[in-house]
Amino acid sequence: MTDVARPFVPDWVSPPGSTVADLLEERGWTQQALAQRSEFTTKHISLLINGKAPITEDTAVKLERVLGSTMRFWMTREAQYREALARLGERKALLGKAEWLQRLPIKQMVRFGWIRSFENKGDQVRECLRFFGVASVEAWEKQYRDPLAAFRASAKLAKDVGAVAVWLRQGEREAELITCKAFDKTVFRQVLSEARQLTNEGDPAVFIPRLVKACARAGVAVVLVPAPKGCPVSGATRWLSAEKALLMLSLRHKSNDHFWFSLFHEAGHLLLHGKKLLFVDVADRIDGADEDAADAFAGGWLISSADAARLAAVPKTNHGVKTFAKRVGIAPGIVVGRMQKEGLLPWTHLNRLKIRYRWAHEH
Repeated sequence: MTDVARPFVPDWVSPPGSTVADLLEERGWTQQALAQRSEFTTKHISLLINGKAPITEDTAVKLERVLGSTMRFWMTREAQYREALARLGERKALLGKAEWLQRLPIKQMVRFGWIRSFENKGDQVRECLRFFGVASVEAWEKQYRDPLAAFRASAKLAKDVGAVAVWLRQGEREAELITCKAFDKTVFRQVLSEARQLTNEGDPAVFIPRLVKACARAGVAVVLVPAPKGCPVSGATRWLSAEKALLMLSLRHKSNDHFWFSLFHEAGHLLLHGKKLLFVDVADRIDGADEDAADAFAGGWLISSADAARLAAVPKTNHGVKTFAKRVGIAPGIVVGRMQKEGLLPWTHLNRLKIRYRWAHEH
């Protein structure tokens, strides 16, 4: 991405008085002449032209009569000027917060189209605050950094809290676009049965929309968001409200066995654990009771305990795995992943049965 696409934000402002001065020059009038015609003092006209006196409703009416244009034009000119002054003041103040940008994966946020790129650091800080939906860096700390810093799932998570916060926020933004019914555990379990059948559909363009639509019926907004640099996540869940849950996936390992296990793992968190909890799953997490329960939930939904007990007898060939997968109604790649995890199959074997995915920006 080049700098050509960067928005132009001037570091100067033109007061409405400059327009007044231009009109005086065109007509060959002096400031004193304008003062006489408008019943203002010469001092007030000087202050007006230099932007030190505002254009009030009374002033706008008189300028309309004497110089032309409309009252709305002069009031709008004044409002734009005051806004521009405020923006310049804001930019100067935000420049003092530019160090915060070093904690965020700015380049990838721009690359993914989540934010615009600005040359001025103050403008970039403002753009990132808008992305997070917070008024200040201090508000960001309370809304994102502090909760993540307190989340003891991984030492890496605490180190890369800025990147993880960006990923989670993008998930929130995308979830806002998904209309969901109120969360219903019974309906969600039914949806998971449908999702299990979708594992046999290899094309994401087919199964992702169906998955998202089905989960929305149960009050769960499913979003897939690429993880920016410094964000070692595979999935996450959080409650956006008492009736709407967010289930995020990063497609970290880009294979169907990991994708579906992550989906059911995160679903386990929503069904088994409290609505006030945040779960972020990373590569080097510290396993705990909640994570173990979510793992067991995912494993049981994908391959039942009875079927899992028969895995050791499955022939370690393409045909053998496909036959077993067809019998239990699940994608062969998921069977391969389960056998590898349980030590029944080397990690280097039968990986061609797994389906690989990639993001559109990687094509």
